[in-house]
Amino acid sequence: MLFTEGIKLALQQIRAQKLKSFFAVIGVVIGVMFLMTVVTVIEGMNRYMEEDFARTIYGLNTITLSRWPEVQINTSAEQWREWVRRPRLTFEDADAIREQLDVPALVAVESGGGGRVAAEDGTEIENVWLTTASADYFRIRELKIARGRAFTAPEDRIGAPVVILGHEAAQKLFGDRDPLGRIVKIAGHRFRVIGVLEKQGTLFGMSLDNRAIAPSRSMLARVTAPHGVVDDILIRVHDPKDMQRALMEVEAIMRVRHRLRPDQPNDFALDTADDSMAFWTRISRILYLAFPTLVGIALVVGGMVIMNIMLVSVMERTREIGMRKAIGARRRDIIVQVLVESATLSGFGALIGIGIGIALAKIVDAVSPLPASVSPVWIVVSIVLGAGVGIVAGLYPASRAAKLDPVVALRYE
Repeated sequence: MLFTEGIKLALQQIRAQKLKSFFAVIGVVIGVMFLMTVVTVIEGMNRYMEEDFARTIYGLNTITLSRWPEVQINTSAEQWREWVRRPRLTFEDADAIREQLDVPALVAVESGGGGRVAAEDGTEIENVWLTTASADYFRIRELKIARGRAFTAPEDRIGAPVVILGHEAAQKLFGDRDPLGRIVKIAGHRFRVIGVLEKQGTLFGMSLDNRAIAPSRSMLARVTAPHGVVDDILIRVHDPKDMQRALMEVEAIMRVRHRLRPDQPNDFALDTADDSMAFWTRISRILYLAFPTLVGIALVVGGMVIMNIMLVSVMERTREIGMRKAIGARRRDIIVQVLVESATLSGFGALIGIGIGIALAKIVDAVSPLPASVSPVWIVVSIVLGAGVGIVAGLYPASRAAKLDPVVALRYE
């Protein structure tokens, strides 16, 4: 009975004194709102990194061999100069890995750059990501063909003038017309469209469908990389358990090919999806450790305001409390009533904060490349946290109310 009565009294106070109640809960609203916004964005980023980013950039069970690391943070000018001096990767490097690697795996080369693609009717699109790759590239990257087919290994070896377009590129160039068999011009060279990729969407706001892929030895290779050179060599192992062994073997093969002494560092980079995820895990861990401090400051301020409001409320209801004690209410009954009122007040603020926080996270998700994911666990945590702030803030006012002398309280004006 005391709980329901306390909740009713708290709701009556909110309705009767809207401005005072607003200032009482504003700190809790801000704290919980910030908590929900940041957590939902971080949770969304975690899911996005695990499910989309790592798979798209690196591929599943895939090692990326390149001149320098894919993830570059606070790189010095000296480090850049050292990277630029490194030898370029070649088709011969890929062939050596394919022949000498003991671990069952697919090996492909990849090079890329931006450019224009034009249809025969004069329609032209810019900022298309142009890729030259070997035939196994599609299996390694798990690229599915929506229409037509991928090019074959023989077509790759002879450098056939064929191309696979991304969904967006095909749509912009040909509209509702069937693109298969049509001719497009890239860097002055004619290519026949033999396939269109399934729609992939975006990655951090960048379209993955505005692209064109041609054989690694086609004329497009003159645009993406110098003759005989490739940007990356991709190695996808069949069994995830062989990843570490494959890494060691690829490293050994490349060190021999580059004639590196045992005391010399690698002049190439080996990256996997786990490397990028380890980098993101460190960032998210720092965020999870940093933002509770900011949330705590807002909640402490909110708790102090609630405590002051409850002290005023206790003072305004001194005669009521005296009357309750005179007819038999115990100190415990008064304490419970005040704490329930305080917890209801802050809990109400927490609910408002949750609503605003989720709304802000959805807005961030809609207008920016940052994804958001609302977890029910954090909603429960926010409600408990809000109610807990109210209980802590109400302890002192409840203690003062419980210690009131009934005779003195009844005479209070």
